[in-house]
Amino acid sequence: MKRANENTLQVLKNELKFVQKGGYRAPLVWRAPLVFEDSPTCPKERCSACPDADCVLMNFVPTKCRYEAIPCRHIPLNEMGETVDSLYRTGTNEEIEQKLESWLLGTIQQLEEPSKRLEEPSEQPRLREAA
Repeated sequence: MKRANENTLQVLKNELKFVQKGGYRAPLVWRAPLVFEDSPTCPKERCSACPDADCVLMNFVPTKCRYEAIPCRHIPLNEMGETVDSLYRTGTNEEIEQKLESWLLGTIQQLEEPSKRLEEPSEQPRLREAA
């Protein structure tokens, strides 16, 4: 499980770098880039439905949305339940990017917290063995 968390964490950090470097602002030939689908995160071939249940993003897709054509569009990005799918209909590109970045930062922080607790030294002093 720890290895899966490390992989998820690395994928999300790479996605965050992609967002922060303006990866979704670079226009494609005929359309704007699509969140997750046009990033290095997505393991599928371009212009095809998501066949990969092993994609780390599936861990964040609600069960009822896992069979959508593009499941990663249904990941809740905030407490209000906004998703990439809903923001495509109601938000601007800037709003989508800001909410995605905020979700990535929060999710990365949550994933890092358990490992930080394991790495922190114990609060109780260790007794030295008598020589």
